[in-house]
Amino acid sequence: MQKSMEFTGKNEDAAIAAALEKLGLSREEVSVEVLELAKSGFLGIGGTPAKVRVTFEAPDEPEEVPAPTVEKMPEPAPMREPVPHEEETPAPVASRGTPAPAGDEKAEKIVEFLAGLLERMEVAAQPQVSVDEEGNYLVELVGQGLGQVIGHRGETLDAIQQLTGYAVNKGEGKRIRVRIDAEGYRAKREESLERMANRVADKVLRLRRNMTLEPMNAYERHVIHTALQGRADITTYSIGTEPNRRTVVAYSPGENR
Repeated sequence: MQKSMEFTGKNEDAAIAAALEKLGLSREEVSVEVLELAKSGFLGIGGTPAKVRVTFEAPDEPEEVPAPTVEKMPEPAPMREPVPHEEETPAPVASRGTPAPAGDEKAEKIVEFLAGLLERMEVAAQPQVSVDEEGNYLVELVGQGLGQVIGHRGETLDAIQQLTGYAVNKGEGKRIRVRIDAEGYRAKREESLERMANRVADKVLRLRRNMTLEPMNAYERHVIHTALQGRADITTYSIGTEPNRRTVVAYSPGENR
């Protein structure tokens, strides 16, 4: 279940760090809302600390589990789409490739576009481009202080990836797929989503009740589907429209047995 707690610190970063240490969670596993900005006061007098609200997925309390004899079995969702027929086409999850060869026009366009974009963002980073076996271009941004490039839950990184894809494929007959990462964020995010997916699946099995996750982009929904596709008595499908499309983790007896 979702749980929220408030923490304070001398500034926003300190408050978030205190929360993560207290909860034993990583930054990717929580969402943060700044409630009050830190105020230094006059000559150090009268200052106030920063306050943040941290929301995270907490383990279920034992008493929440209903007695099996009274739990009502949910009706199957009508017209739901099984995972193999999910219409989403997320970015590839492969993170390794061979360095793009010298003279590769696509790689040069990617580097040129990102260099200009990063300069305008005042971010000191360099794009390193490689190509995987399927011909997808994998870009790792290398530099310091890349938090603003990643953004909240990777939203800024996703936007940069989308803009780069548009710029590189504009006017081209054959489109290529570009995947951009920074500080290994996507691998860490995948691990966090997989852990969360399995926690939710365990709860669905205990309660025998479907659960709907928060809105996610196509790539993150794909991670959830993949993480649970082999779980017995569990199926997943998506509902809603972008940007509020959600994944449902459903109790489905006999599934994947």
